[in-house]
Amino acid sequence: MHPHPDSRIITARCAVLTVSDTRTIATDRSGQLLQSLLDQAYHTVAAYALCPDDPAQIRHHLEQWGQDPAIDLVITSGGTGIAPRDTTYEAIAALLQPTLPGFGELFRMLSFEEIGSRAMASRAIAGVYHQTWVFALPGSSNGVRLAMERLILPELNHLLTQLRPDFPAAPTVPPP
Repeated sequence: MHPHPDSRIITARCAVLTVSDTRTIATDRSGQLLQSLLDQAYHTVAAYALCPDDPAQIRHHLEQWGQDPAIDLVITSGGTGIAPRDTTYEAIAALLQPTLPGFGELFRMLSFEEIGSRAMASRAIAGVYHQTWVFALPGSSNGVRLAMERLILPELNHLLTQLRPDFPAAPTVPPP
């Protein structure tokens, strides 16, 4: 169901950031899922980090990766709820120009279909920082899977080429 079919295969270079005060690399199921889904879609995970829910550390990673020409996409997992320690939204929102309001709206709509009214507490957000797409997702694996499979991966080629029309095609076409 694509209004404009993607005419070429693109391999994005991605960075994954898990924001959590309690997870470790070994217990980071959402970060592992993000990496796996990106890999299955023929994208490259060029960077991965885990940091506490601290605005300065979140911004540090976003600033580092957003200004790195080797990174096309940053996806964060965690810290998008409404608990006092959930600061990912505040750390990221002010840096995005432009934002992609439809992402958060659609994510909450799809989440509502799965979890009901609790979906309103999500502050998932997306936008552009220094010519790099940024998506901030919740920390739950179900939320990550929903966002990736229903929203991000189906539109990623289109979003990347809208931002950079000269985005290079993948050197080889992956097998079906």
